[in-house]
Amino acid sequence: MKIGPENNRASLRRRWGVPLGVATGVAGMSVAAVAVFSGIGDAEPLLAGPAGNPTSAAASPSPGTPEGTRSASPSAETSSAADKFTITSGTTTPIEAGAVTKILASCLGSDASRFQPVVGVRTPVASEGSDGVVVAVDSTGQYVQCQSKGGKGTTPNSPPTFINDRLWATDRTIEYFDSFLEPAGKGQYLMLGAGHHTSDIVKITISYGDDPKQYPAVMAGGAFVYAAALATDDPDPHYAGPSPYVHAYDASGKEVYNQKKDPQFTDGQ
Repeated sequence: MKIGPENNRASLRRRWGVPLGVATGVAGMSVAAVAVFSGIGDAEPLLAGPAGNPTSAAASPSPGTPEGTRSASPSAETSSAADKFTITSGTTTPIEAGAVTKILASCLGSDASRFQPVVGVRTPVASEGSDGVVVAVDSTGQYVQCQSKGGKGTTPNSPPTFINDRLWATDRTIEYFDSFLEPAGKGQYLMLGAGHHTSDIVKITISYGDDPKQYPAVMAGGAFVYAAALATDDPDPHYAGPSPYVHAYDASGKEVYNQKKDPQFTDGQ
């Protein structure tokens, strides 16, 4: 079965979710002195302090479900139109700690105090609705992903949490959160997303569509975030863009996960 992207033609926001398995996570971890890495590999401190099934395509998270409904996964099959793109930047910059606090407060309301931020970055280009991402985790190991615009945060998930002991993919290594494609001006788009990984993963990169080049993701506290500015000459107002693919590496430099080779995405091709 091929799992394809779901495109919201009104906003060109693409969200995709994942089959979930069971693996050990990082519940109860300490994220004191967590560092955030920019897209070019520079480390800067963000905040310090203690940390407190396959799915079908779905339009948006369903209120009242235990973990929110994930939407469709990106397709391993790329259309010719989606191939017409250039990644103009994959570099992110850290969000100042005070802004991170405001983003989580507006995103999570009274629940914000339960979460310790582990990653907070501004994207290389701003769309109408997003200019950054903040990922935080609570003492039970549940993650949240909040998109930011200035000092305000939002999440489409209800409830907003992703549970870190339900990783999936080959060897149950990766859990994907939300991924978005949003217009950022004429012929310009913002791609961003996040996820969670096991502790043996030391590097995560993202490739786009059929382009083999891999761009470093930001990693901290068991979470990863990626963002890229994309340009295209495709005049289609409903341009879907290329699919992002996750690549994960262990301490020896060996690639231990390649989403393009994952049976969840290649089965039936």
